[in-house]
Amino acid sequence: MSAPARQGWDEEFDFVVVGSGGGGMAAALTAADSGLSTVVVEKGPMYGGTTGISGGGIWIPNNPTLRAKGHDDSRESIRRYLARLTEGRVPAARLDAYVDQGPAAMELLGRSRWMRFYWTKGYSDYHPEYEGGRPRGRSIEAIPFDTRKLGEDEKYQRPNSLKGPLGLWVTGKDYHDLAMVKRTWRGRWASVVAAWRVSSNVVRRRHMSTGGRALVARMRMALKDAGVPVWLRSPMSELVVDEAGRVTGVVVDGDGRTVRVRARYGLLLATGGFDHNQEMREKYLPEGGRDNHSAGAVENVGDGILAGQALGAALDFMDDAWWMPSVHHPSGATIPLVSERCIPPSVIVSGEGRRFTNESSPYVNFIHDQLAGGHVPAWFVMDAKARSRYPFAQILPGMPFPKAFYDNGTVHRADSIGELAGKIGVPSDALTETVARFNGFARTGKDTDFGRGDSAYDRYYGDPTLKNPNLDEIDKAPFYAVRIEAGDLGTKGGLVCDEHSRVLRDDGSVIAGLYATGNTTASVMGNEYAGPGATIGPSIVFGHIAARHAAAARTGSVTAGDVP
Repeated sequence: MSAPARQGWDEEFDFVVVGSGGGGMAAALTAADSGLSTVVVEKGPMYGGTTGISGGGIWIPNNPTLRAKGHDDSRESIRRYLARLTEGRVPAARLDAYVDQGPAAMELLGRSRWMRFYWTKGYSDYHPEYEGGRPRGRSIEAIPFDTRKLGEDEKYQRPNSLKGPLGLWVTGKDYHDLAMVKRTWRGRWASVVAAWRVSSNVVRRRHMSTGGRALVARMRMALKDAGVPVWLRSPMSELVVDEAGRVTGVVVDGDGRTVRVRARYGLLLATGGFDHNQEMREKYLPEGGRDNHSAGAVENVGDGILAGQALGAALDFMDDAWWMPSVHHPSGATIPLVSERCIPPSVIVSGEGRRFTNESSPYVNFIHDQLAGGHVPAWFVMDAKARSRYPFAQILPGMPFPKAFYDNGTVHRADSIGELAGKIGVPSDALTETVARFNGFARTGKDTDFGRGDSAYDRYYGDPTLKNPNLDEIDKAPFYAVRIEAGDLGTKGGLVCDEHSRVLRDDGSVIAGLYATGNTTASVMGNEYAGPGATIGPSIVFGHIAARHAAAARTGSVTAGDVP
């Protein structure tokens, strides 16, 4: 009989990762680099988590990709920016760890031959006007990747909705340019490049992926090189705790059998948020945000949060999410609206027919204002110019809304603003006045009500051919109104962790052996959002920190208060 079997274990590893998103994979790569035997345990039939269906941006200041472009930030400016964003809600030690350990995390990933990135130049931080904010942005993305290189593992990679027809692949920068295909020469050239890519893929038979899918594919290749196994269809059913209260392993149910897996030096929960747990949404999220319009992975039902809570873990930010204004597709899918809210001849109004915030503001801030005012649903009002010039909810410029959008009440159309108001049930005089006032701002180029277009973030997806890229008159019939829901990219609240990614109890004591990262944890961003990739970035960094701490614990080089 083997030693594991004698002790009640079926398998033993130095470090166990539960969840196969970006944070979990980064932690496993760090653990392997640190000499720890490691496994990634995934409940779903495919790997990648929400990272795999995301845009794949990574917001980690001073990472090697940025430094190679000559963009070194002072530590002080980064900390001031994060301190301003988090408003004292996040411990300084957590912010310090994120800023100080982030570059090291990306340097480690960069040692793999597969991990290659580029800077999304110009995609602004979400609050560039704050001290320490950068108008040119700090976000990076994985270089597009041919997933055929995954071999047998390609069919187990989570698909996303960013795949274009005939294998068309589009990066974040490409989409920024293509959105202006009817307006700028850069947009027209991007369409030529897109056509060439389709032809090239047909000839070369490539399976090109971008964004989060490319990031996950590259991380999976790195894990293969590192010899780290990924167990699919292996849901966690229980954390194993010894007499002293230390987490020593996990019970996994998979392939019709129960497996007890020992974690000698630590176990990391990287299981996502509670996006698709309706009971938890109703318990924790504010009114207006409880209906499930989440774009997070369907497996995200709060498993890690509930498992930690059962051991006495503290929770925070449970009433918040990575909110995203969204459209409910007739197929049942949630379509996030990012660039669309910058369409110049458009406004978003409440049920009273009034604007309530800057439509082009960062999406979390937009929904915070929407929820605070009780404006769910809201209505996106635009004219015929908007439909002819710009993409909207995955519908190309000039293409009509499918009939199903009208049939399910998502879209309404009318020949006048007054008639449109009647169709969506808002006061006609209020909506008419709102549009007239907005048109006055469009003529002057200055929104004196909400400052739309003042921020570099607003202008990124705006129309550069206009005086104010985010303002144009709503004056050409027919007019459209689209129902806007309070969607999300995942929830923001979860287990409270220290600067070493260790899970803490309400009294501040450590649950020994238990680490967490990503949306399983209380966000290091607090109620805010620093920039594109400020979900994946912290998940990678704190996964890295957890693995390094566990490795140091193995050697006995850390005690409860040490930083390895």
